[in-house]
Formats: sequence, C-alpha cells, structure tokens
Amino acid sequence: MSQGYFVTGTDTGAGKTVISVALLQAFARKGKRVAGLKPVASGCELTREGLRNADALALQAAANVALPYDSINPYAFAPAIAPHLAAAQNNQSIEVRNIKRIVDNVREQADILVIEGVGGWQVPLNDHETMADLATALALPVILVVGLRLGCLNHALLSALAINAAGLRLAGWVANSVDPDFEEPEQNIATLNHWLKAPCLGQIPCFSGQVPAAQLTDLLDISQLQ
Repeated sequence: MSQGYFVTGTDTGAGKTVISVALLQAFARKGKRVAGLKPVASGCELTREGLRNADALALQAAANVALPYDSINPYAFAPAIAPHLAAAQNNQSIEVRNIKRIVDNVREQADILVIEGVGGWQVPLNDHETMADLATALALPVILVVGLRLGCLNHALLSALAINAAGLRLAGWVANSVDPDFEEPEQNIATLNHWLKAPCLGQIPCFSGQVPAAQLTDLLDISQLQ
C-alpha cells in the first residue's frame, strides 16, 4: 500500500499543479515510484484521444509510473466551470466512491501518490459531496498550497480549520507567490508560520515565463513530511 498526499489550495489558481509536479519529481529523486492523479478536471480540450486536461497531463509527465489517462483523470469536462455544473451539463454525476476505487487500484503500483484536488477544499462535486468528502474518503495527509495574494491569511486559516475538522492531518503547506504586486509577502508568510500547525515545505517566488520543474523541486523540502 502506498503512501500519498492530497494537494489542495486556498482557491483556484493557487498553484496546486505546479506544486504537485514538483512533489512528484522530488519523491522520484529519492528513488520512489510516483504517480499523480487529478480525478476531476474542468476546462479540458478535445483531442484525438478524447478530452484532455493540461494539469492532468503535467502530472502524467512528471510521474515515473505509467498510467492510462482515464485513471489519472477519470472525470474530464470541457467547460471551464465548477465541476458539478460541468458534469450536469454532460448528464454525468461525479461519484467519490468511483474515484476511491480508481485510487485504490493505483495505490498498488506506486510508493507515493499525489492526488490533486480542484479549486479549493469545499468545491462541490455533486449535490451531496465536496472535495473535502473525497479527501476524507482517501484518508491521505493534506498539503495546502497557499496562493500569496490579498486575502490569503483568511483563506489559509479557514482551509486548515476545515482540514482538521474533517479528521485529516495537514502535513505541510507551500507559500506560492501568485501576485507580483502582493505587499508584505514575508510578513504574511511569518504570520502563516505562526498560525498553521504544520511545516512550510517551501516558498515559491514569482517567476516570469516558464520555470523548469527541477528548479521548483529544489525549492521544496520534502524531508519535513511525515
């Protein structure tokens, strides 16, 4: 049975995929068999192979365990809208139990699983389940990606409270600079270090243009994960 982590963010655009890819590569450097999944994705493009999501493809490329795309991203939707709305437009229903079945099958093939959520912690999946229910069903430690922007303190602390309330462990968090004009970033990070009862795994600065994944991996300290 593999160990794994559920990666969530303070909100959409916090940088979950960037951090998930960096985590996969960091564990691969340690000689681990790694696999990355994004079970639910909106905003997919239609290709010859079917609907494909850029984030899910990035996870697939960063992993060293080969998986069929349908296992990485079983729920793929074209509209770039909330997943439960996209599913309804497609006459589908996203089911946590189905995702758990897929994840359980993949567990046997990898040492480390990185499961990337969609949006933030409480994003609805259907009329009665949210991303929080999926994380609870998978029972994995959680890594919180904090998008450093105005409002991030409230978003991060509320997310941490919700994670703890679900009975899950916040294994660590990452400070990801998503707004180059964000004022007092270091003071905000210091505040989060004070309030979040989990280690900061890294501080990602703002980059202009495409950043090599290896460079991002160097900025993460997975030795703090337990």
